[in-house]
Amino acid sequence: MDGKADTRPATETFVAHRNLLFTVAYQLLGSAADAEDVVQETWLRWTGVDLDSVRDRRAYLVRIVTRQALTRLRTLGRRKESYVGPWLPEPLLTTPDVAEDVELADSVSMAMLLVLETLAPTERAVFVLRDVFDVGYDEIAEAVDKTPAAVRQIAHRARAHVADRRPRGVTSPDQTRAALSAFQRAVETGDLQGLLDVLAPDVVVLSDAGGLKQAARKPVVGADKVARFLAARWDAVGARTTVEPAQVNGAPAVILRLDGELDGVVAALVEDGLVTGLYFMRNPEKLSHVARETALSR
Repeated sequence: MDGKADTRPATETFVAHRNLLFTVAYQLLGSAADAEDVVQETWLRWTGVDLDSVRDRRAYLVRIVTRQALTRLRTLGRRKESYVGPWLPEPLLTTPDVAEDVELADSVSMAMLLVLETLAPTERAVFVLRDVFDVGYDEIAEAVDKTPAAVRQIAHRARAHVADRRPRGVTSPDQTRAALSAFQRAVETGDLQGLLDVLAPDVVVLSDAGGLKQAARKPVVGADKVARFLAARWDAVGARTTVEPAQVNGAPAVILRLDGELDGVVAALVEDGLVTGLYFMRNPEKLSHVARETALSR
């Protein structure tokens, strides 16, 4: 023996839970890049922990990643205040098993992540840990530096907040895929009426380019305005654009390529067979995680 401590147990435990830690961080931040940084910070802290003193290693890791994500979340909030145009979560090309876990897929959907954006940082952490990952109140209390009684109150308040804002209808992946296919055909052919047929009257388009590419600086609201907005874009670049079906954030979406290069991702919120929300990500700094699949877990 060379006198060095055996780091294999710490490494093995971390690797076993890494996908979980990334998923927690991503749901708290809505940014894959920041989530990766937080996971790395968690690893650095984990290597200094005396494992013999840890009763539940998974819970301890979740506690570390939550604390690091909360610190990062407050910084991220300040960055969003000066962000150019609408801010959207960073899209992830997800593995097929994410879609098979209905609760996980719902929790990482664009629509749900945008709802989570309306929560205060501690509320978001409590909701995610309790309702998505089923973490006990005592463990959450240690992660957010609150009493278990306070955590229960925060969880109740956050749950009510989310219930008031989350999409009402339950849509199957097949319905979303069908609506996106109709949307794709209508846009590619310039068929304005065909496009209107798949858009809800109060449909909203959010375009995120971060000021780095051309995009609508404000939400586009209403079927007529959205149809004209999309038709105009397709008239300008449609011949140079290809559309590929993909699985993004656990749901059907499309990836756009302009002259063969990645140009954006379009995710959709579909309710009762109609598109009620379109999320158009064009910010090149937020597209790196659609080049390869990201594994998530609970």
